[in-house]
Amino acid sequence: MSRAFVVREYGGPEQLKLEQVEVGAPGPGQLKIRNRAIGLNFVDVYQRTGLYKTPLPFTAGNEGAGDVIAVGPDVAGFKVGDRIAYQGPVGAYADERLLPADKAVHLPNGISYEVAAAALLKGATAFYLLHWTHELKAGETILVHAAAGGTGQILVQWAKAIGARVIGTAGSEEKCAIVRQCGADLAINYKTDDFVAAVKEFTGGKGVDVVYDGVGQATFEPSLDCLKVRGLMVSFGNASGPVSMPRLGILADKGSLYVTRPTGAGYFRTADDIRTAADALFNMIKLGRIKVAIDQTRPLAEAVEAQKALEARATTGSTLLLP
Repeated sequence: MSRAFVVREYGGPEQLKLEQVEVGAPGPGQLKIRNRAIGLNFVDVYQRTGLYKTPLPFTAGNEGAGDVIAVGPDVAGFKVGDRIAYQGPVGAYADERLLPADKAVHLPNGISYEVAAAALLKGATAFYLLHWTHELKAGETILVHAAAGGTGQILVQWAKAIGARVIGTAGSEEKCAIVRQCGADLAINYKTDDFVAAVKEFTGGKGVDVVYDGVGQATFEPSLDCLKVRGLMVSFGNASGPVSMPRLGILADKGSLYVTRPTGAGYFRTADDIRTAADALFNMIKLGRIKVAIDQTRPLAEAVEAQKALEARATTGSTLLLP
């Protein structure tokens, strides 16, 4: 038997129920994993609330790292004892789980379970945002919202490694200090400062090439005013609530803008896709170009409290749950 946080009804954090579940043997194309570290992400919250419809019941969680303890039929490239990480399929908030083998990536030497579980989903997101959604180039200027969070910190560091100018927003002076430590050229406290005015001043009135916005409703429309003519708005999260376009013509009014709403499911369609992103991420970490901040660690049994803190925007960097 394995402990697992099961969601049987959509709703608040109280819908995360710690249960004893029978994991069973892996089927065709599956691995059985013993988790060593589990990542916490906003997508976990979206699934729990029903914003992202996930068939009920389900075990929460989308990111983890651990050991292969059994290999199902028709699986190539993995064996018992392999160190692996994964992102994407629900089921991470558990001691053990079954995982499609095509969602697993090998952990290279020098990458710990903790770093992998804290970084893979967030870092893979940063990879597709910076390389596939928009191929960021040296000299371009971007705005990253929630830049002190787990994904935000990786975005800032990776963009700086590419050679971009980076503006980051955060909700306190302490968080702005973290954003600057990650290399941002400008950190804006959106609770005390007008971030649109600050962006316009920093760019000489021109605006930024791209906005990366994981916050959603609260920042979406003001962010359009931060873009240059024909700039790109990348809305990839809903931390403050989902975004609704008031009317399509607003993009014309504000400078023939582009808007996209990417998801990992749309970009990581094959095993090669996620392994490409993982290889790039782990290489950047090993080179020291990206440092992964694990700022909160809790026992798996405290998953409810961990999600409450995440929703309250009371965390920085990454949060890990440890079985």
